Amino acid sequence: MLLYKQKKNQAVKGNRFLISVTVLGSAGPIRFVVNEEELVAAVIDTALKSYAREGRLPILGSDLNNFVLYCPNAATEVLSPWESIGSLGVRNFILCQKPQTEKAIDDEKSQEMSRKGSRSLRAWINKSFILKISSH
Repeated sequence: MLLYKQKKNQAVKGNRFLISVTVLGSAGPIRFVVNEEELVAAVIDTALKSYAREGRLPILGSDLNNFVLYCPNAATEVLSPWESIGSLGVRNFILCQKPQTEKAIDDEKSQEMSRKGSRSLRAWINKSFILKISSH
């Protein structure tokens, strides 16, 4: 209760407005109030935290560097993380995961293959030990 009173008495700088952030693959938008001078990066962070708090699917993670914010009304360009959210004058946004580069996908595949290879080698060694033990 005391924290609420302190927040209520603080002076609000700039205009505040309600925004709607739609996450691709999610059931519906997330709505929250932001200050017009707030940075896009802070809005992405707030959206990810709200998304996780609500227990929505698919699970996204919390690293804001893996996500981009689009404005569907304006051009199809990604909003800069250092831009203020109120600079475009819109209230609807789309949050998307950054596309993985081919190199990152290849690295993941090679790591998965090395793990599978080590498992099959381990299985072969265990099998050969079992055969040697049982034959004696």
